[in-house]
Amino acid sequence: MKTVVLGLLIPFIGTAAGAACVFFLRKDLKLSVQRALTGFAAGVMVAAFIWSLIVPAIEQSEKLDKLAFLPAFIGFWCGILFLLLLDHIIPHLHRSIDQAEGPKSRLNRTAMMVLAVTLHNIPEGMAVGVVYAGLVSGSSNITAGGALALALGIAIQNFPEGAIISMPLYAEGKSKPKSFLLGVLSGAVEPVFGALTVLIAGLVLPAMPYLLSFAAGAMLYVVVEELIPEMSAGEHSNIGVIAFALGFSVMMALDVALG
Repeated sequence: MKTVVLGLLIPFIGTAAGAACVFFLRKDLKLSVQRALTGFAAGVMVAAFIWSLIVPAIEQSEKLDKLAFLPAFIGFWCGILFLLLLDHIIPHLHRSIDQAEGPKSRLNRTAMMVLAVTLHNIPEGMAVGVVYAGLVSGSSNITAGGALALALGIAIQNFPEGAIISMPLYAEGKSKPKSFLLGVLSGAVEPVFGALTVLIAGLVLPAMPYLLSFAAGAMLYVVVEELIPEMSAGEHSNIGVIAFALGFSVMMALDVALG
């Protein structure tokens, strides 16, 4: 149980550490740096999508023979549609645009920016939760090293994410402690949803392939809908592409080395 709790907290610690940059950096991050950090995060999530979620989901359905892809296919689309639904019912604002998404709301810009980050932290928490649930259940397709690799990979991409949310808030006039707190709160949803996923998966073990691919679909939605457009916006988008490749290779190496 201690292993599970630590695994669920590691990504959150990454967010908090990134948010703490507001105490050490005087100015907001340059646009090129933000693109690079966003690209890195996208690369980590895509690699995690493949090796930590989709591949294990298909492997756990091998008894279905030629239909082994079916649970992953169904779970993947459920994850996509779930995030699409959240995207429409939760008011939020992405850093790269001025127009809010979702239903009309009286929430201020700060609140909607935090909601935007919180929204895409949900699938990350679910991904870590379902992998650790598979570890606890004794799934032969998920090892302690593989679960740790996913948690560390998410934590690595959460570090710049925490900085990207806290630094702009400070630049807009928020105090350093408040900017830090809001950055930390944006990542608090991860251990919560991770714990809920562990409980659900523990009760419904046969659904593990569906849950793994559900988290994969939700993560891919975030990457395609938010991260890739942000890393590619404007001139010199090659910075984001190189960072994406770096994040992908780092997560791939972690999964193979620790898995």
